[in-house]
Amino acid sequence: MNFDELDKKMRVYEESLDQVLLPELYMVARLDGNRFTRLTKEVCKFEAPFDIRFRDMMVETVKALMNYGFRVIYGFTESDEISLLFHPEEDTFGRKVRKYNSLLAGVASATFSGLSGQPGIFDCRMVPLPTIERVQDYFQWRQEDAHRNSLNSHCYWMLRKQGKSVGEATKMLEGQSVAFKNELLFQNGINYDKLPSWQKRGMGVYWATYEKQGFNPVTGKAEIAERRALKVDEEIPVGEAYSEFIANLLRV
Repeated sequence: MNFDELDKKMRVYEESLDQVLLPELYMVARLDGNRFTRLTKEVCKFEAPFDIRFRDMMVETVKALMNYGFRVIYGFTESDEISLLFHPEEDTFGRKVRKYNSLLAGVASATFSGLSGQPGIFDCRMVPLPTIERVQDYFQWRQEDAHRNSLNSHCYWMLRKQGKSVGEATKMLEGQSVAFKNELLFQNGINYDKLPSWQKRGMGVYWATYEKQGFNPVTGKAEIAERRALKVDEEIPVGEAYSEFIANLLRV
């Protein structure tokens, strides 16, 4: 059997589990840090519940993903999680799921590991969504998840720093309402509403156009040129304003 025949025969097996995202579906990728609790708390010893160094590493990881070559129009990050929204016409690698999962996880893992100096491994899953409304729902969902996790984390680590054990802090918060947790923080000198927005709702990264003054060597005159760059937004909108923001990104 010559090489061409063998190659054709074996690729049938190699590609037998390939899944392709249909062209009319919107695409979101969600990446999560794997075993990041140990990495952040024991190995790197980041400040709990939030550490600016860790935040900045996650933002730089989002930027690396958005600059890799796929048509990513929005990145959202909270805690050790990243969500990427693709351009509606993104079709790299024929929209094969395994390509997105492997490459995005690889880029995120390599970038974060380089920044932190420790192995930081991400997994990735592709999320196909049928309509703009479902895309809006997805990002509302992740933003609300960020809010709930943030409130709980602030309460938990406040109790731990007061000397409560893991079990005691967990039991005190188990089944408690949002109002209870807000009041608990307030009674201990923390006004949750006044904490930085990025801690409560996550952060967004998206492409923005700006003007840059340059020089045209042909005409010998100064000219204004438009450039695109990634903008990091620490105060992304909430509620309906956030849904409209997401919809506008897709109207391209």
